[in-house]
Formats: sequence, C-alpha cells, structure tokens
Amino acid sequence: MIRFENVSVTYDGESAPTLAGVDLTVPEGELVLLVGPSGVGKSTLLGAVSGLVPHFTGGTLRGRVTVDGRDTRTHPPRELADLVGTVGQDPLAHFVTDTVEDELAYGMESLGLAPGVMRRRVEETLDLLGLADLRDRPIATLSGGQQQRVAIGSVLTPHPKVLVLDEPTSALDPSAAEDVLAVLQRLVHDLGTTVLMAEHRLERVVQYADQVLLLPDAVMGPPAEMMTVSPVRPPVVALGRLAGWHPLPLSVRDARRAAGPLKERLAGRDPRDQALRPRTPAPRTPAGLTTATTRQGTPGRALSRFGRWRGRAVSPPASGGAPAQPLVDVRALGVRRGRVEALRRVELTVGAGETVALMGRNGAGKSTLLGTLVGMITPTSGSVRVAGLTPHATDPRALIRQVGLVPQEPRDLLYADTVAAECAAADADAGAAPGTCRALVSELLPGVADETHPRDLSEGQRLALALAVVLTARPPLLLLDEPTRGLDYAAKARLVARLRVLAAEGHAIVLATHDVELAAELAHRVVIVAGGEVVADGPTAEVVVSSPAFSPQVAKILAPEPWLTVEQVEEALRA
Repeated sequence: MIRFENVSVTYDGESAPTLAGVDLTVPEGELVLLVGPSGVGKSTLLGAVSGLVPHFTGGTLRGRVTVDGRDTRTHPPRELADLVGTVGQDPLAHFVTDTVEDELAYGMESLGLAPGVMRRRVEETLDLLGLADLRDRPIATLSGGQQQRVAIGSVLTPHPKVLVLDEPTSALDPSAAEDVLAVLQRLVHDLGTTVLMAEHRLERVVQYADQVLLLPDAVMGPPAEMMTVSPVRPPVVALGRLAGWHPLPLSVRDARRAAGPLKERLAGRDPRDQALRPRTPAPRTPAGLTTATTRQGTPGRALSRFGRWRGRAVSPPASGGAPAQPLVDVRALGVRRGRVEALRRVELTVGAGETVALMGRNGAGKSTLLGTLVGMITPTSGSVRVAGLTPHATDPRALIRQVGLVPQEPRDLLYADTVAAECAAADADAGAAPGTCRALVSELLPGVADETHPRDLSEGQRLALALAVVLTARPPLLLLDEPTRGLDYAAKARLVARLRVLAAEGHAIVLATHDVELAAELAHRVVIVAGGEVVADGPTAEVVVSSPAFSPQVAKILAPEPWLTVEQVEEALRA
C-alpha cells in the first residue's frame, strides 16, 4: 500500500537530512507504529505519505514515496485527499469549519458524497468517538482532548484507505484514548484500512500495532522484537526487561501472566519503605509569601508577551518566619461559561514544595481550574487565593511574579524567530542572568541549535522550549497543562528531574495531565475532576491504585500492592 524507495528529506537551511535512506513497504491493512526519540523525523515521514512533505513544508525529498500507486512528489495533498486521511499534532490547525457536526461533514462534502451517506457516517462517527453531546458545539469552546477527537473523526468519515496520525492520543484521557484505538483497530481488521501512526505514549498503543518502525534507523518488525532494541519503551516493557521476562510483554494482561515470580520477590516489601520518589516535601515558608525584590523587565513588554502566564524571578524565602500557609487556597469555586457550568464547588489547597496532578476526562474542567489560578478566568462564585492574592483582581504585573503557566499550545508563548532570541527574551523578562534559559533548553532539549526557528521544532520540542522559557523565571507556583504532550520517554525523564528539583526548593507545582505514568512518578497528590467537581483528592498511591482508568501500568500488573513505577520496583530489588 505504501512504498518508500530510498527516501531522504532535507529541509532548507539544514546540512543533514531529517530522514535518510528509508526503504521499506507498509502492507495494506496493517497498523504500523512509528517509534523513536523526539526530532528523529517521525512527523516528516508521515508528511511524506500525505504529500505535505515537501509540497507545504519545503525542503528536498529524494527517492520516491508511493501510496496505492500514486507518487506523492507529483500528487499534492489535494490529489491524495480521497486516499489519505491525516491528523497532525495540532488539531486547531486542522479545522476549517466552526462546529463539530460541520467539521465531520466537511471532508465528505469536498469529495462530493451523497447527502444520505454523509448523514449516516456523521452519526456513526459521533457515536464511535463519544461526540454526540457535542454535535452543535463551536469547536473553539471545546477542550484540547475534545478537539482532538473531532479532528480524528473528521478524517474517519470519508473512509480513506490510509490513515496518517501524528500523536493521535496525546491530548486524550485514558478512556477516550482506548475508544479511539478500538475504532482504529476495527478499521484495520474489518475494512483493511492501513494506519501509520506516531505516538510517544507507547503504553497506550504498542499492543495494538502489527508492526513497529524504529527511527532514525528505519527498521521495521514485530512489536515484541522491536521493543528489545528500541531506545524508548513503555513501562510494561521496561518492567519485563528488569524482571527478565521472555518474550517481552506488550500489554498489562501479558505482563500479569508472567508476574508471579516477581510478586514473590517483592513480597513483604512496602513501596513506602523504599527510598522512592516523589518524596514528601519538607515544610518551608512558601516562596510566594515572602517579600521579595525582583529585577523588573519592561512591564509593557512582559505583559504583551505573556499576558498572565509567565512567572517572574523572586528572592529565596527568608529563614525562620511564620508557619507555612497554603500557596493556593480555593474555596467553593464555581465557574460558568455561557450555558456550561465548568466548575462547581471546587475545594483545593496546595502548599509550597507540593506537586499536585489534576486528572479527569476531557472537558472535566482541569484547564479551567488552571485558568482561575493564573487570573485568566473570573470565578462565578467562591474564592481563589494565590500567594495571598486574588488572581483575577490583581494587577498582572504583580501576579506574574508569583505564578507561571505553560498552556497546552506552546506556540502561545513563543514569538521570536530563533531559539537563541527566545531565550534572550526570557532571560531579560525574568531578570535572570544571560544564558539561564539556554542552559535549561540544553538540559530539556539537547542538540537544538541556537538559530533554529521554533516553528521548525516538533511539537514535543516546542513544548520543551516553552517549559524552559517559563522555568527561567522560577515562579513560586508553576502550572502546566498537559506538559508531556509530544515528549518521548527520555525528554519526560529530564522534565521530571527538573520539576523534582523545583519542588525540593519549595516551588508548588500543579499540572493537568492525562499521563498516568507522569502522575505516578512525580505527584505527591492526585486530584480527580469530573463534571466540574472534585471527586477524589489524596496521596497518589491511594487515588490511582483505586482507579482503573487512572492507574499506571506497574500498578495494574503488581496489584493489589501499591507499586507505581519501574523505578520503585528496581530500587526495592536492589535493597
């Protein structure tokens, strides 16, 4: 179905090719998963199949890519639209209409399908992806995960022979991700659709794959075989390698069948007795409650660039002082947005040095809650206090010294033409020493040149750059909305290490995430939000182990004991 003949892609201004020497065939009716670190060319390979590379991206494509016999060099995307359906990393860039139902119908209208066929397929897709209640909603009012489901649905309705999906579950909650993957599996098995997918959250998808394509080496083979040599691997595979299981398990079910001997080795050991992370923060005076003198950049520039998102540098907390007070104090919070009651009677406190994960279904209200903490959204009822301030009623120039937000769309924070210029602006705005931001970029995103334009970075790389920009200011309260979207396991490990250091230094961290593995590894507490209400709030091990939807792979494999991460198991076996 898809043939790569010695394909290489080199972008303008780059000395080395992003893809080199790809020579392989993807059979019809197979689900092929692209695996590799961020920046190795996964999105480029997908773009070469859809025709976006090089017709829209520029650069030089050498060799030949054919899809069902059509050469993508001579057939631009519009001439492949009946054959290839594409969903990129950014759903917002995908939409051409205003409402959910219109977006699902648009692709079929472009192909001239009969109205009756269109009506039936729209209804089927609304049901398949759980979008029926959203059919009349403006797309701009949907959460990031809901928008991603709409984008996926819009390419399913024309019934293309080939689906090209770039991070299709990155913004989805675990249940929604399972629904989408079940739909894709039905298309592969029942209709013979060929699916080419790049996804960093391998724990969600690797068990569904027929083949795994490893990049940058462009080696393809069965998933279990490829996982033995892959530089990135999901927790279930990492646990299998640690325990010496053969063949390596790809699913929780396979791992549980092999886990008996490992459970015996761990018997009598308590994860809470190990030198495990995340560690409980030591009591300290919140940095945000101290009187601090900061170097002020140009207020107008800071506000126009960041709105109310980016934090500012503060002096370290004074020694001694009064007992620590909550840095975040939310009481009976309610938010109504039009006809939608986004939050209801929310109670939340967060102390200095504490890391809290907000979890819940798409559209549950997690991003809205973050928006109230940074002053972007005004509460309808109740109260919100951050470092003693009322965010929505506080001058942004005062608020940005206390709180920084990394939004779901990192491009909202990036406006310079190069990574170097972005970092220089971040240093100036934060009053930090020159080179501070660049050092963080090198830590979180090694190998990126100063002259690289942010738009030429992958989604995960842009997110890492935005994180570095915000972390430059070292705000007492750091808010992150889906911070691992697009990050591979190595990049996520670097992020976790940096956030642990910040928490140990007394920074409070609140992150909205669907990444259950991140919550297990990093969070002291998990707060589950459903229908705009807090339905669970407690220590991570207690909350996630009791929740099948939000439980990490290790917890499912080694239940009922509260093991959460491979790191915990490895430390216990060494003890």
